Amino acid sequence: MRSTTTGTARLTKTHKLSAAGITVAMGAAAVAMAVTPGQAAETPSIAVKPVAWTTTDLGAHHHITQQAKTTAADATAAKVKADAAAKAKADKARADQQAASRSQARTPVKPATPAKPAPAKPAPAAPVKKAYADNLDGWIKESLDILKSKNIPATYEGIKRNIMRESTGNPRAINDWDINAANGVPSKGLLQIIDPTFKAYHVEGTSWDPYDPVANITASCNYAADKYGSMDNVNSAY
Repeated sequence: MRSTTTGTARLTKTHKLSAAGITVAMGAAAVAMAVTPGQAAETPSIAVKPVAWTTTDLGAHHHITQQAKTTAADATAAKVKADAAAKAKADKARADQQAASRSQARTPVKPATPAKPAPAKPAPAAPVKKAYADNLDGWIKESLDILKSKNIPATYEGIKRNIMRESTGNPRAINDWDINAANGVPSKGLLQIIDPTFKAYHVEGTSWDPYDPVANITASCNYAADKYGSMDNVNSAY
């Protein structure tokens, strides 16, 4: 069997062939191979309009691709930056808290100042006891101060005058011859007072001994004030 010369279709070249153009060319070649054997058929040229991609299309596609890549890269960079900022903020907060804890641990705790006790109120001063001479002058003056505190009237002159008449200033004087003595109650002391009268007119704060000079004077003056208004009004036995 004779081989048949097979012609190939020529494709018009443009900037670039499309896939559709290649398919058409292959179809044309198949038609040429189907020619009756022995006939030399010249494969006719088939004009195929290629689908061309222009420079503008390529540029637009490239721009869109690059823009998408740039947007994704920017989003990734923004996320990385945000994550880094959040981590830095958390690290700073943790560092600040640790620094505050260390500072607090180093700060010595000042002990509480104990409350000062209230100052004790000073005890009232004890009254200064007035000193009196241990003689007739001192006895009369001490008696006068006591009588004055009890509002019992008397004067120094009236007391001394009656003492000198009754006992001449002897605190141990006793009358053992008058009616009182006969009745068993003799007059005693500076102002010759009998025991029942002394007890009835005793002045609080003085001794209960009728021979005590101050006790004798104050009781006798108390009695004279009651009976005569004052020892000053007594000029004889009373």
